[in-house]
Amino acid sequence: MSDDATAFYEALSDLGEVLTIKLYRLRLEPVPAVPILPCLDHEALLHEGIAPHAAAYLRDKDGYLHEVVYTPKERRLDVDVVSTLNECTPDAHTRFMTALGKSFPGVEVTVTPVSWLKGDKRVANAVRAQVNVREVLSGLEFEKTRLAIDKLKVISALMDKQARVASWGSRTITTPFLALVILVVLLTFRVENAWWVTSLYYVLTLVGAFFLYSGLKAVHLSEMASRVWKRSAEYGLILDERQRLRDSSSTY
Repeated sequence: MSDDATAFYEALSDLGEVLTIKLYRLRLEPVPAVPILPCLDHEALLHEGIAPHAAAYLRDKDGYLHEVVYTPKERRLDVDVVSTLNECTPDAHTRFMTALGKSFPGVEVTVTPVSWLKGDKRVANAVRAQVNVREVLSGLEFEKTRLAIDKLKVISALMDKQARVASWGSRTITTPFLALVILVVLLTFRVENAWWVTSLYYVLTLVGAFFLYSGLKAVHLSEMASRVWKRSAEYGLILDERQRLRDSSSTY
């Protein structure tokens, strides 16, 4: 396990400067002088169905940022373009993909696409409105960046509360609506070919579809709020680790 993570780190170091490492069920030995933290996205799932992997933020030799995830068991590299949105040009991305293929022969190199359904851009825009990933990874104004991360945590918590309110509102309305539907069905069970019965069924179907949409939208908003919070937590851990490494190096 440690050999896989070490080989991943060493190969990436030839392509640029590794700024942060995230590990899931892997160890990195010897431990390099970069921030190392757990993979929050998968640690939060609380199950063992995900293959061990390592992820890294890297600044290439031209100064562009990339995030790449390595899954040794599946012999696969995934380049995440969402976390470094607007921090890398298309040309730099293409060069990086080519360099990865050369540095990891026999390993599949893929791109994790930006998902409209998951709201990737909305999450990235909400995060970037408060704090820039480049400032977190390499900025020198620690207190200013920490304040921005704290603001992002507050905003993400408020997002989650708003989504929960919408979700509970939808549930509260849905219960009496279902009772009404059952009552209407029972009252019209023996009525045939009545225009008002057909019209009522159409109306109830449309209203039910609207309630279903509202409930799914509330759940989606809550999921995006959770992702914003996890991003702020990740940034906070990175900054804490950078601060620790800087303080320890200054003591020598």
